[in-house]
Amino acid sequence: MGEPVDEAVRAVPAPPLRGLVGWYSGYRQRGIPHGRHRGLPSPWLTLIITLDEPLSMAGHPDPGAAPGDYPTLLGGLHLTPALIDIPGRQSGIQIAISPLGARVLLGLPAGELAGTDVHAEDVLGAGVHEVHDKVREAPDWATRFAVVDDWLLDRMAGGDGAETITPVAEAWQRLLSAGGRLRIDKLAADTGFSERHLRNRFRADIGLTPKAAARVIRFDLARRRLAALPHSRLRSGGGTPMGPPDLAGLAADCGYADQSHLDREFAALASCTPSAWLAQEFRNIQSGHHPPA
Repeated sequence: MGEPVDEAVRAVPAPPLRGLVGWYSGYRQRGIPHGRHRGLPSPWLTLIITLDEPLSMAGHPDPGAAPGDYPTLLGGLHLTPALIDIPGRQSGIQIAISPLGARVLLGLPAGELAGTDVHAEDVLGAGVHEVHDKVREAPDWATRFAVVDDWLLDRMAGGDGAETITPVAEAWQRLLSAGGRLRIDKLAADTGFSERHLRNRFRADIGLTPKAAARVIRFDLARRRLAALPHSRLRSGGGTPMGPPDLAGLAADCGYADQSHLDREFAALASCTPSAWLAQEFRNIQSGHHPPA
């Protein structure tokens, strides 16, 4: 069968792409247990370019979409998890794209991808196949990331240029900076919009309403902090977490009313409890990434 493989590499994009792209996450695993990964709601659109095998989607955020294999995948912001089958191996590059970068890099507003994930070529055209081939032929992670940089820089140069700072963009950035902990009525007032107008603009430009976006931002922060808590780490030489994490403290730190509130949000956005998610995902947590997230 060969030796197990467990590679996880994260990189920042080229300087002109920063702000439009959050990071690149490269992963290659072999000889891991068969399982199912939850692609959880987050404040980033997801673009995945696989390496050795396609991504096997068992369930989409859109329940009407059929399962299938995806050599490349593009997904918008969503409120329910995607389900990914992992048959003992997985590999690829995940690209985190800001909703504010969608028009520049993808050629359409993030709202047009809300709640869906699709074959990337359906949106980005046949050029995806070329970059997919180049990434697979590249000898190392640095070269693979450079291929993605060049491709996205070309798309940016051929698009509308840098993203214009709009009231919606400013409101989105304020929500991110506050960890989702802002009153929506104040956010609307500060933009000069009515709450209804801000809600409609957010749906079109971001893919979620301001209230839903705030929930996703706060949830994403909570689950990443959960992964980093000391009690989330494995016992030395063991295969289980050391003990229960401090969920009450986590809830307070992330702006939830109490642990029950945190539990309800995990049930709604992850379809499981925080402890169940941690138990299912701890191998990815320990390797420092969640491929694909």
